[in-house]
Amino acid sequence: MPFNKQDRKRDACMLDGKFAKKGYDWWWHSFTAEDAETGEEKPFFVEYFLCNPEKGGSEPILGQNPENKANGRRPSYLLVKAGCWGEPHLQLHRFIAWDQVKITQPRGEDGYEVRAEDCFASETVLKGSVFVSSEQAALPEYMCDAGEMTWDLKVEKQVAFNVGYGAGSLFRALKAFEMYWHAEGMKSFYSGEIILNGRKYTVRPETSYGYADKNWGAGFTSPWVWLSSNHMKSRLSGKWLENSVFDIGGGRPKVFWWALERQLLSAFWYEGEEYEYNFSKFWTGVKTEFSESETEDEVRWYVRQENRRTVMETEVTCLKKDMLLVNYEEPDGRKRHNKLWNGGNGTGRVRLYRKTKAGKDLIDDLDVYNIGCEYGEFDE
Repeated sequence: MPFNKQDRKRDACMLDGKFAKKGYDWWWHSFTAEDAETGEEKPFFVEYFLCNPEKGGSEPILGQNPENKANGRRPSYLLVKAGCWGEPHLQLHRFIAWDQVKITQPRGEDGYEVRAEDCFASETVLKGSVFVSSEQAALPEYMCDAGEMTWDLKVEKQVAFNVGYGAGSLFRALKAFEMYWHAEGMKSFYSGEIILNGRKYTVRPETSYGYADKNWGAGFTSPWVWLSSNHMKSRLSGKWLENSVFDIGGGRPKVFWWALERQLLSAFWYEGEEYEYNFSKFWTGVKTEFSESETEDEVRWYVRQENRRTVMETEVTCLKKDMLLVNYEEPDGRKRHNKLWNGGNGTGRVRLYRKTKAGKDLIDDLDVYNIGCEYGEFDE
């Protein structure tokens, strides 16, 4: 199966069986918008995060609330998470009780629909609002900033990253992995309007550089790595690539009780050609090395992957002043990621090589922009 084959079955809600009692499922969207007055670009994100539906009721249960922590109550809610990167950057959290949430599958189609009060998410439409007061933002259970944001967006998913049998029907049914990943729209077009703290932003398909994926499971990975972009220019030809996107993700996958050391799943859809580096496809001979480093001002990533035929080298930098320390709590109520760097306007360079008997030949050397990027490890 080609990795770019879309599969909306994997985009459906996965909170059944044991994941209904102790599990999460989220749909993530990131894209770039333009200030309606100045035309300045600004990257945004919108996420719909479901947690522990069987624990829910008429009120959301916030796991970082001191009383809930003391009593061992697991979190339970729909978290509508939205915000932006750059200066200023912002993450806003709205918690909605399960009694107000309706999850359906589109009639006659695969995929998902989430409805909760004025918030809605599907394969093609995103609507909603978040308002957080200064008093709420000061509480530890909100894990966010103060502010408000509304959005009304359309989504057109162009290219997928289907990671293979690891997220296939058998392993989904077995609940084998602690954290699953599927990118139904690693290259997506977004359009519509955002209002952030009273300021209007316009989202245009051709400059949205959009991305859509989902994660689900019973816990998070450490380290946590994500790098993706579809905005790149060739140093060899001088041309902007119109039909290309790369996506890198993973860290330390856990299958049942077995943790795999520092593994990444990666794909590069390069002008209609597939280049995949997927450790689960062992017959392709994938080898991976990656590192993350920090300076006072920057976070840096280096990833080198190879299979039997090609090599991909990726270097990314993002300024800390443009990034968030993004906040999540796990379904068991713990918050183990407290330094999870998250950005949407990283820059970098990708080199793609073809192996030869004499060594390797350069396929392309690319400058890359509007990179979604993430790195973090559990607290000691």
